[in-house]
Amino acid sequence: MEGRANTLGIIGLGLMGGSAALRLRQEGSFERIIGYDINRESGLEAVTLGLVDELSSLAELSATADVIILAIPVNRAVELLPELLDSIAENTVVLDFGSTKEKICKVADRHPRRQQFVACHPIAGTENSGPSAAFATLFEHKVNIICDVDKSDSAVLQRVEEIMGQLGMRNKYMGSKDHDRHIAYVSHLSHISSFTLGKTVLEVEKDEKNIFDMAGSGFASTVRLAKSSPEMWAPIFTENADNIVEVLSAYINNLEEMKQQIIAHDTEKLSASMQKVNKIRTVLDGETIKL
Repeated sequence: MEGRANTLGIIGLGLMGGSAALRLRQEGSFERIIGYDINRESGLEAVTLGLVDELSSLAELSATADVIILAIPVNRAVELLPELLDSIAENTVVLDFGSTKEKICKVADRHPRRQQFVACHPIAGTENSGPSAAFATLFEHKVNIICDVDKSDSAVLQRVEEIMGQLGMRNKYMGSKDHDRHIAYVSHLSHISSFTLGKTVLEVEKDEKNIFDMAGSGFASTVRLAKSSPEMWAPIFTENADNIVEVLSAYINNLEEMKQQIIAHDTEKLSASMQKVNKIRTVLDGETIKL
């Protein structure tokens, strides 16, 4: 917008928001980066680490930023988006980084400035959180899902696509409802499984020293996601509850089937089932399989 600095505003200065700030600073994408975090200490840490140039109030950020990234828990993003769209200038671009999309898109659809919003899900992350967890290559060679593209202005969409490219991502497109169902299978279930495995082991193995002495790489890699931020993941599970319940039901049925095979000492069926699942490696290698 004429007369305004090329300013990026980031709401939420943890792993995702902080990593975006670092990479976009390296790319020279913006002249100025300002930030807001509900946790004042995290905000000050983000300034000290050089993630943002300065902290700002939400009102100041929405009034001065040309592009605003919402990198906060999904329930808070759903609540804040209408207020944000109310206060931005007519050329400001708003995008979110949330792992669920249907609810925030429905909220955006009811706002007269819906065309200034782009619903994004950068599929990237680690089990770590906070400003100190941020690093510039977090998004490198990862996929960003953009949902309900027909609801965003073409110029706004193009600007967001450019930003995602500067982060090192490639864009894919789908409807918000389909996104939430698919992501329940390939992301949300993984985190639930990891949290549940960690909970089960901690409940059974009261002697923590035994856990660390006996845990191999398989346990470590499976339970790694259990170190993820509860403040971020609990809202994701509730925002996508319908899809997650569907996925969990299928998962529990498969667990019960394997349990019964183990009870029956049915090595043949166990082996056949696992051999079938071994084909998952072709999916991870980018091939299409028929199960």
